[in-house]
Amino acid sequence: MEQTLPLSGIRVLEFTHMVMGPTCGMVLADLGAEVIKVEPPGGDKTRRLPGLGIGFFRSFNRNKKSIVLDITGEEGRAAAAELAGQCDVVLENFRPGLMAQLGLDYATLSARFPRLIYVTHKGFLPGLYENRLALDEVVQMMGGLSYMTGPVGRPLRAGTSVNDIMGGLFGAIGVLAALRERERTGKGQEVQSALFENCVFLASQHMQQYLIVKFRIKGRHSAVVVQRKLGFVVVHSTTKKDAVASFRWGSSELMVGTPTQVPLRTAEPSSLHDQRQTSGIDRRCLPE
Repeated sequence: MEQTLPLSGIRVLEFTHMVMGPTCGMVLADLGAEVIKVEPPGGDKTRRLPGLGIGFFRSFNRNKKSIVLDITGEEGRAAAAELAGQCDVVLENFRPGLMAQLGLDYATLSARFPRLIYVTHKGFLPGLYENRLALDEVVQMMGGLSYMTGPVGRPLRAGTSVNDIMGGLFGAIGVLAALRERERTGKGQEVQSALFENCVFLASQHMQQYLIVKFRIKGRHSAVVVQRKLGFVVVHSTTKKDAVASFRWGSSELMVGTPTQVPLRTAEPSSLHDQRQTSGIDRRCLPE
């Protein structure tokens, strides 16, 4: 018997480019949905990106079908709207206001097709910055992630598009919830996902850390990375007992080279019997 994937029978219409929106469509397609990607004449420009963008299209567009529609023209917009009416979900990640100008926004389409689920992927959720454009690296700086990733005074962009990919995942989660709710109410809804709010969520654990114990991340990590014969190993000590074990292990004959980061104070011999460093919270309360 042929295996059926969870979203088999769900049809998705995708107006996206780059990473965030395509990630959402890719996840839904992987789960069995029929995803139809609308590309402009000449194809999605993401197909031809140079440099760091070379792999974007191939990475985030698997398991999809593609059609060409010129939605800047009246005929193309009418065709797109009719196609949306035959779908369960519409995805988009164009600049704020564009889909409304084209008559393909949630308000317009839901008036005709009330069961439609519509997902927008933007730089910011509704609020002060909702009409601004954003990039992954921009919100990494705004949300503080870059300042925790790089060394002190030298903020560093994370090595991959963490917020773009995470935003697409949140969009897909929203679709799953909206589909479940539609089963109960018979109505669709709008789902919103945004880069900046993703980044704030990623940094939230450190915000809470600062509020609780006034410990601020300053471009250093709480783990020590050491190189051994079989590769790199991360040592993270959260209690005094762990710190003793980490120090002795780090001094063993099997260690090759030197740690690539400065060890925590808890891994120093002079601090192993300091009662103020019994727990992670205690250590973070100590002055610099």
